[in-house]
Amino acid sequence: MNNKVKITFLGGVGEIGKNMTALEYNDEIVLIDAGLTFPGDELPGIDLVIPDMSYLIENKSKIKALLLTHGHEDHIGAVPFLLEQINVPVYGSRLTLALVENKLKEHPKVKFKGIAVKPRNVLKLGSYVIEFIKVSHSIAGALALSITTPVGTILHTGDFKIDYEPIDGQMTDLPRLGEIGRKGVQLLLCESTNVCRKGYSMSEKSVGRALDEIIKNHATQRIIVATFASNIHRMQQIMDIAEKYGRKIAFTGRSMLNVSEVALKLGELKFNRENIVDIEKVDKMDDKEVLIMTTGSQGEPMSALTRMASGEFKSLKIKENDLVILSASPIPGNEKNVYNVINALYKLGADVIYDELADVHTSGHACQEELKLMHSLVKPKFFIPVHGEYRHMKTHKELAVSLGMEERNILLSSIGMQVELGANSLKEVGFVKAGQRLIDGYGIGDMDSNVLRERKQLSEDGFCVVCVSINNIEGEITGEPFIITRGVVYTDEQESFVQDAKACIIASLKESDLRGAEPSMIRASLRRNVSNFIFRRTKRRPMILTIVTLD
Repeated sequence: MNNKVKITFLGGVGEIGKNMTALEYNDEIVLIDAGLTFPGDELPGIDLVIPDMSYLIENKSKIKALLLTHGHEDHIGAVPFLLEQINVPVYGSRLTLALVENKLKEHPKVKFKGIAVKPRNVLKLGSYVIEFIKVSHSIAGALALSITTPVGTILHTGDFKIDYEPIDGQMTDLPRLGEIGRKGVQLLLCESTNVCRKGYSMSEKSVGRALDEIIKNHATQRIIVATFASNIHRMQQIMDIAEKYGRKIAFTGRSMLNVSEVALKLGELKFNRENIVDIEKVDKMDDKEVLIMTTGSQGEPMSALTRMASGEFKSLKIKENDLVILSASPIPGNEKNVYNVINALYKLGADVIYDELADVHTSGHACQEELKLMHSLVKPKFFIPVHGEYRHMKTHKELAVSLGMEERNILLSSIGMQVELGANSLKEVGFVKAGQRLIDGYGIGDMDSNVLRERKQLSEDGFCVVCVSINNIEGEITGEPFIITRGVVYTDEQESFVQDAKACIIASLKESDLRGAEPSMIRASLRRNVSNFIFRRTKRRPMILTIVTLD
């Protein structure tokens, strides 16, 4: 029998998003999370990005369970794609599983066996004993995992913060973490998102107090609040405040509607349905009687708030007496989109309050002092920072060293890396195939796919279509070449460009012996000559499609 546990990082290290980790002892694998991330501008037309699961598919007979820490997309978004390949039981809190089930409505053929767990529940899976531990986060039902293996206990914090005023009254289970620490933790896998922020994260109740004050002081205005649909505790506070000041609630945005319905059924969100109104009726109500809760706090192009800001949202038009509160801070990379929305809202005459102006948002991730407390309670022998870019993990390593941990007992991982944990060792042992898979409609592709390269070329340089007719017997051009361009030249240059291009095509074809020539050879020669002409003229390399018809 092997006396080592192998840990494989398939996502969530060296990056924010698509969290996925596999623990392997002999022929038994348990997975922690299966998340996604959203594409940037470098992935045109791509809908989602998920981990490459090749290693798991190769070893699917060994996989015993998928353990979910909480219901955010970067932890559950890839679950449907995993279950399409591997039939495995899924463990998580009731809310987390309900959110997964909601996602699976778009994957009706996927088999799903969800098993709900509660904090301090203990599960035995082969050689693993798993305990679920309550932690505070920006979504209800978040759990840390204490996984006892034959070589020692591995503690995975999931995403957490230490909120001394949690909305649900149940703070991070520090006593239990301390007990586990005293028994001995071999390895700590701890999130690193906010490690660069000093001090403590603000309490969620502090956000509620700030929102209460703002809504009270804008009693005559119609109020629109944009926040994360998954932040049920934020939603609960906003709804309580609205009811306190006699306002009806209108939800808009697909995820806001879906999550609020799921949370209400589970009792995670409590509200009187009589206080809910349809967004279509809002324009007929007095401004002071309504509060709209919407998606779009990150300036997502198709979100409800973005469409409101651009005047393209049919159910509601922004007007001068509106107050818009963005109860969220921009995720790194989204700043431009968010500020574009804020500027557009101001131009429409609305007042806008966002995190730079008031305490209307707090993070769900632990800052430095909270991370120090976690380390001090758990006292791990070995440590691997997770859930962060390289700069986060490096800073987290330095924080652990400042608390007295030996640097040689800390390992910085990367995607695809496998490490082995023994009774007295932690070391890198190699890499497996890993990285990104791209979800594009119903298709799944790779980063090096022709489709992506072609889209990038189209987005950067445009395309050109060239059609010519040739008398194959006489070897002569019949008629004038036909050219269409998109994204290659500006309007005022178009006419002269097309005429010069046609002249170039005719000249190049006349230099060739076209009698009996293969169409494929004519197309290749034509493509090469047109490409060279366009590059000399524009310094661009558009995609060129050539069509040759033989008379």
